[in-house]
Order: sequence, then C-alpha cells, then structure tokens
Amino acid sequence: MNHIELKGTHRQAGQQLGTLLWEQGVSIMEQLPFAITSERMEYAEACIPIYQTCYPEILAELEGLAEGQRCDVHLLQAVLFSTYAMPPSCNCSCFAVTGHEILFGRNSDFLTALEQANTNVLYRLSDGAYALNGNTTSFLQMEDGVNQYGLAAGLTSVYPMVRKAGFNAGLLVRYVLEKCRTVSEALRCLEQLPTGSAQTITLADATGDLAVVESDAEHLAVIRPEQKDRAFVCATNVFHSAAMQSRQLPEEDNWFAETRYQTMLRALSSQANDWTLSFAKRLLSGGYGFICQYDRSSGKDTVWSVVYDLGRRSIYRSEGNPARCGYRQDTRPLR
Repeated sequence: MNHIELKGTHRQAGQQLGTLLWEQGVSIMEQLPFAITSERMEYAEACIPIYQTCYPEILAELEGLAEGQRCDVHLLQAVLFSTYAMPPSCNCSCFAVTGHEILFGRNSDFLTALEQANTNVLYRLSDGAYALNGNTTSFLQMEDGVNQYGLAAGLTSVYPMVRKAGFNAGLLVRYVLEKCRTVSEALRCLEQLPTGSAQTITLADATGDLAVVESDAEHLAVIRPEQKDRAFVCATNVFHSAAMQSRQLPEEDNWFAETRYQTMLRALSSQANDWTLSFAKRLLSGGYGFICQYDRSSGKDTVWSVVYDLGRRSIYRSEGNPARCGYRQDTRPLR
C-alpha cells in the first residue's frame, strides 16, 4: 500500500500527488480498469456544474493533479466522476459499534491486479478542510477515512438502477470527512448534496453516534441503530432499508454481499458484550464467518482492512487481506 502525505491548498495537494506519481513512473491514465468512453466523458461534463457549485476545491485539486501527471484534466474528470456511477464491481463491508468502545471497521474488496495502486493518504490542507487519514483505490476520492474530530466514514458501492449527474460515493465520503465533525452534520450534507451513484455510507463519530445512509440518484434512507447505549450498524453492497430495497439490481455480481452482511449481523448480535478492538479485527479477518475469504486466484480479494478506534483516536490497518497480513497501528497525528 502506498503512503502519501499532502499539504497546502487543494490545488497544491493535487500537484504534489500528480508530480510524485509521475516521478515514480506512474501514469494514472495507464492504470485504469476501464476504458474512457464518450459516455464517461459526457457524464463528467454534466457533473462539472454541480462540483463548481458544491465542491469547487475538488475541481482545483483535479487541475493540479492533471498538471503533475502531464495529462488532460478532462480525462481525469471522466475517470473520477464516473467511478461508482458506472462501477466495474461492487464490494466492501462496513460496521460500527458503540459500547465500551466506539469502533468503526471496513474491509475494502477489489481486484488483485490493481493492488499496486492502493493508497493511504494523510491530508493536512490549508484552505478550510479538516485534516483526514483515508484510504483509496482511485486517487482523489476516499473509500474510508477518519478526520481530526473523530468522524469516520466508509462506503460500499451498489449497482445503480438510475444514474444522474452528481457526487459519486467516493467524493461523498471525501466531502463529509473534509467538512463535518459529527454524524449529524454528515447526514445533513448527504441529504442535500446531489448524488449520481448508488451506495451505502456508514458513519460513526467520537460521541458514539452511528448511522448508515443508503442512497442513489433519486432516493435516500437513513438507518439508525435500534439501541443507543450498545448499538451497531453494518452495510455491504445490498440495500436493507424498506425504502431502498427495490432500488437495486439483484442479478448483478456483488461479491457475496448478503453473505458478508449476515456474517456481520450474526457476530455483532451474538457478541454484544465483547465489542473490543480484538473482536473488530477478528470479525474483519473472517473469524465469525465469510467476509474476506475470497479465492484469490479469481482475481478478487480483500485488499486492505481498517479499524478506527474513535474513543482513543487510534487507527489500525491491514495492508492486504487481514486473515493473512494482520494489523499495524498508524501512529501519525492528524495535526
């Protein structure tokens, strides 16, 4: 897993990243798992006015990235804005618990052929964004992360029934980590931002507030825990709220999404008196049933796993399948 620290304005951060990759001989445009089609170009063009209004910083960061990569910014826009709106695959698992500990856990499941691009980014930006530590398979968007105020967020993608111009899942996560301190603030943002893709976003903060947002380009539902003192939420690549269950394509390959969901549900329900850091690591490592036990020869695997201990502001990351690689603590301060 690559580790990068970025500072300055969004544009400067983009330039730093683009130049760093270029000097390492890495061209983003040569590592794509999909073709840049006219459909993706047209979709990105339709999204630009939304980002100009709601998130102009990300456009500036993309311009800086394009400069560092010596490439056309319109191509990078087509890649970034269409990701998740036109997904190559749907995968990943998230959960969060509040009890004696406040923990957020996520497995990122993806293609083994692209593992060399998996990146951990520590953002300390100077133009109004909160500092964050996040993980991604696709440069500027974040798939999971935690910010300086102890807000954690993580996505799972869902095949969309409908696609419109708007934020994709990875930029929704990046946005709330940069702009929000609490789950309540994040929910207000997610309810207002135009959304283009279909996804779940699991949220947890340092006070123990938890939620899962299920959304697509037309609908949004918020799932809250049934209890508040010993509470949990979990999500994979299947909608489970009554409002959203009809908003998905069950015939698509979702990498055993319901099996992974049931594994988390059973473990979280049966081990409610033992929601410790060790439990979280064991759950994500397959100790309670199928969640990361892919046949790696198929080209699929869990490519990283992370546990955010929000009470202690600690981060534990596995840079590969946690059943094989174990976890290490990331001790770098956010500020």
